[in-house]
Amino acid sequence: MPEVKIRKFLTSVEEIFHEGGKPAATPLKRGAIIAVIENPFAGSYHEEITGFMKDLEPLGLTMAQRLVAALGSDVSAVEGYGKGIIVGQNGELEHGALWHAPGGYAMREVLGGAKAIVPSSKKVGGPGTRLDVPVTHINASYVRSHFDSIEVGVSDGPRANEMAVVLVMTTGARIHNRAGGLKAEDIKGEDGLR
Repeated sequence: MPEVKIRKFLTSVEEIFHEGGKPAATPLKRGAIIAVIENPFAGSYHEEITGFMKDLEPLGLTMAQRLVAALGSDVSAVEGYGKGIIVGQNGELEHGALWHAPGGYAMREVLGGAKAIVPSSKKVGGPGTRLDVPVTHINASYVRSHFDSIEVGVSDGPRANEMAVVLVMTTGARIHNRAGGLKAEDIKGEDGLR
């Protein structure tokens, strides 16, 4: 399969102190990393594309490591995650599906074996397209306090023959969460759900 050709990375971290209530003692950090890469399948239909997932694995690990570093380098501080992809207009949605395994497994590995399925979103779009990437708790998908999303995009990408692959992480629950349900401290860790 073709080598992954990276045009650029974009990393962002926001710190949220409050959403109208009392400021939190420790602000919530929400981070995203995007790699804009060449889409080797753009422009024509290819029956066999699954091999590219293996090629994306090193990129997934690099991105997960860089995102943890951007959030302060403390792996144990990361509590939420998600992934996504924007496929340029000469590609197809199925090309975006190739990011599911390499992006998800990379974060699980870097975070020490997180158990919950990594939520994801994908779409086809041109430069400046925005994508809402869903977030759930890294060990239990039913923890409502960590249900979130992070909006991402690249002003000049993806170009028609590119893809923008995305990983997101958070350091905790939504500020002032009060939606009830399973609490992070009550996770059993049996099935990635509870």
